[in-house]
This record gives sequence, structure tokens and C-alpha cells, in this order.
Amino acid sequence: MIRLRNVALGLDDPEDLLREKAERALKTKVTDIKIVRRAVDARRKSDVHFVYTVDITTNNEASALAHCRDAAPAPVNDYAPPAPAFLPDDRPVVVGFGPAGMFAALALAMGGLRPIVLERGESVRDRAAKVERLRREGILDPDSNIQFGEGGAGTFSDGKLSTGVKDKRIPWVLEQLVEAGAPGEIAYDAKPHIGTDLLPGVCANIRKRIEELGGEVRFSTKLTGLQTAGGRLTGAETSAGTIPCSRLVLACGHSARDTFEFLCKLIPMSPKAYAMGVRIEHLQADTDRAQYGPFAGHPALPPADYALAAELPGGRRCYTFCMCPGGEVVPAASEPGMVCTNGASPYLRNYVNSNAALLAALSPEDFPYPGVLGGVQWQRDLERRAYEAAGGGYRAPVQTVGSFLHGGPSRFGRVRPSYEPGTAAIDLHTVLPPVITDTIAGALPIFDRKLRGFAASDAVLTGPETRSSSPVRMLRTDALQSPALAGLYPCGEGAGWAGGIMSAAIDGLKCAEALIRAIS
Repeated sequence: MIRLRNVALGLDDPEDLLREKAERALKTKVTDIKIVRRAVDARRKSDVHFVYTVDITTNNEASALAHCRDAAPAPVNDYAPPAPAFLPDDRPVVVGFGPAGMFAALALAMGGLRPIVLERGESVRDRAAKVERLRREGILDPDSNIQFGEGGAGTFSDGKLSTGVKDKRIPWVLEQLVEAGAPGEIAYDAKPHIGTDLLPGVCANIRKRIEELGGEVRFSTKLTGLQTAGGRLTGAETSAGTIPCSRLVLACGHSARDTFEFLCKLIPMSPKAYAMGVRIEHLQADTDRAQYGPFAGHPALPPADYALAAELPGGRRCYTFCMCPGGEVVPAASEPGMVCTNGASPYLRNYVNSNAALLAALSPEDFPYPGVLGGVQWQRDLERRAYEAAGGGYRAPVQTVGSFLHGGPSRFGRVRPSYEPGTAAIDLHTVLPPVITDTIAGALPIFDRKLRGFAASDAVLTGPETRSSSPVRMLRTDALQSPALAGLYPCGEGAGWAGGIMSAAIDGLKCAEALIRAIS
């Protein structure tokens, strides 16, 4: 099989032309063709088009490779989770059913190990009702919300699967998601996403497969402690009783602050650099025009996205993260009396606004509190301050970019805040510290030069965005176990080893593989 890159199609060209273009480039007859990547090339606004990578088969492979510099032998990817050499008597435990825990549990179940999954939140169906109740009524369930429950924090976000990680497991993860009901194009889109409206069903289907393979998912069951003997794990203490176990994948998520509190007394952890800031909203139509120029609105083009970064004088860094085209800003609180935000988009990305996290990069040296959990305490402080400033009820403070940069009252124009359960116009400089607001203020003009209209006066800032990644890292050995507790596998975003759905899923697979190797 040959992999052919850089096959261009116009926005109005049918994909059937790919075969003809491949045959012209390779100067040979193509017997089969498969799309492996599709991306929008909008570098020149006068010529926005699609670029494809395809795998093809031909009877004249050597000749085809000799004729085209964009052709090479297709890589072979035959990844599959390993099987243990034998099945031990005790079942492994997986804590957390976000992407890291979900894919760890799936790999363990496929290996015949019948994992027990503990999830403090509810099933995705019951959890959805709690998420909606917070949005509509301002009532929070601390254990079942946007952060906790089946599918993890990404379930009620955009479902973005793009990642900077290069890993052989990625095609396999995408294949499992498609088999569970995700759109087929995630297997080849350059920026794949599932959407918050489709993700719940996908998560439920993966859980059903784990159960069919002998695994078990226990909802509304929180890890409350660990039992140890001689430096080894012997049991998991939970809100429903103790489970004897000698192998546990800890994928608790980046918001399990109460879990961090008891773990830091048992295993080595360190404060980790992370980022905080706000969400910024524009009209999606304006984002499309900025990115696509005269081609904006073409029915073949997806809603435009962006990724921006700037290094400011003095070394401060600001960047956008978790950009949600055609989406909304959503409440992401998990503790009473605190407000934080996230972004979400449905599969069609067809809402009026676009939004993204606009973040200041922070290091442990910036934290106003000492110790391993100094970053956690800072998050809580800012979330509590935002809750009080907006008047309670999980309303969020908002401000226009014009007001944020130049002072004066916020004058909301074309862009209306999308956050529910409500907002209050507040000077965000009174909610967030200067290390964050000064960094964002310095970056906005730079981003406006990169993406026209980014710093428009009527763009809306909603804050705070505090959960971009975990503020701690749980140390682990080359065997992916805690150096202080054999049998414990810190995993995913909560442990500080991933950042996003795909990287978390990959880390879950790595920890499952390490656990299986330790059995063998």
C-alpha cells in the first residue's frame, strides 16, 4: 500500500476526484483508495481548499513510488492491547471513567481481567439531568456535574480529539470511538471532534462493551482512601465500602481536589504548571470571515477555528485553548459556592458564537500559596471570588473586551454572552489577579493582528477558566507505578500526565499495558 500526501481538492470538487488525481500523480492505475487525512488549507485567503492524504493500492507500486515525491510506503499500524500471561485471582480497579479510565478499563477488559471501575458521578443519562439542572436552575450536585460522571469532563465539552501527541495508539482509539457510534470522519479529519450532543451515547456504548467483556462500572462510588502493606497496595476504600485489590489505575480527573488531598499524604506529588484565564466569545460568522476570507459561508467548509499563542515581554505567555466553533460557554463548577467555565459545541457546531479559553501560563513560582496543593487553593480562591462577585446562583462575571482593555462599562453589542445560568457585568480585573489580567491584556492586541477582530470591543470575556489542566503531578516510575506504592498507576489528566481527550485515552492505554506487563 502507498500513502500519497498533498492531494488538493477545491471546495466544490467531489471526493470521487481523488482517485483520478492519485492516478495522475502516480502515473499508474489505482485499484483501491482510502482517505486517511483531510484538512482545510486556508493559508491563502484567495485559494481556500482541502488537502487530503490517501492510502492506495496498485499493481505497479515500485513504479508509482518512483514517479511521485509525495508518495511513500504506507505505515503499518497493527496496535492492539496486550493480553496477560495468566489471569490473577483479584480484579484490577480503575478509578474514574473519563477517557483515561475508560480506555484503561476497555484494554483490561479485552485482556480478560474483568476490571472494576469506580466513578464518583452518575451514568451519562442521569448526569446529563444534573448538568442541565445547574444550567437552568443554578443547582449543583458536587459529585455529578460537568467534571464528574460517565465520560469525564470532555463529555459535555466539544469532544475535540486533536492532539500534538504522535502515538501508534491513536488510530485504534479512533476506531473504538467510531464503533461506539462516533461519526466516521473522525478517523481522517485533521481536527476531529464528536460534539457534546453525540458524546454521551458514545461513552455509554463503550461502557456497555466493557460490561459485555466482564468488566463492571459502579457509579456514585467515590474513592475515599487506599489500604497498603509493606509499600504495596492492598485495597481501595470507597463510599460504598472497601474493595481488596493489588492493582489500581488512578484516573480521577483534574478536578478531584478531595482525592488530591488524601493522596498527597500517601504518594509523592508535586505542584505543576498550568494556566488560568477566561473564555472569549465572538460571532462565529466573524471567525469564519477572519479565517476563510471570501470563502466564508461556503457549505463545504466547517466552522472555522483558531489556535493562537504569544510570548510577552518578561517571558509571560498567553494562548488560546479548547476552541469551540459554533458553541457556547458552560458552567463547569464542581464545588459549592464557586464558579468556573468551560466551552462546548454540538457536533454540527451550529450555534451563533464561537468561544475559546484565553489563558495565562502559570508556574508554581506564581502560586500565592505554598505546598503541593498551592495551585488547587489558588483555583478555589478565584472561583469563590467569581461566585461572590457575580451575586451567587452560579452566575458568571462577564466583561466586553473594550471595557477590559480601556475601562468604562461593558456595552454588549452583537456578541451576547452564552453562559447559563446567567451573568453579571463585572470588571474582571477585580476578580482575577494582575498576573492573569495583565498577560491577557498584553496578548489581545497581538492576537488581533494574527486574527482580525479577535480584540473587537464587543467580544465578550466570561470568567474564570481555571480547569485547563491539573495543578498537580503524581510521580511515577518507568513502570508507570507510584514510586511509593507498588500496584498504583497514576493516570491521565488528574495525575498530570495528559491534557485533552486523546492524550488521556492514550495514557490510559499505557497504564493498562504496564499493569498487564506486571502480571506477566
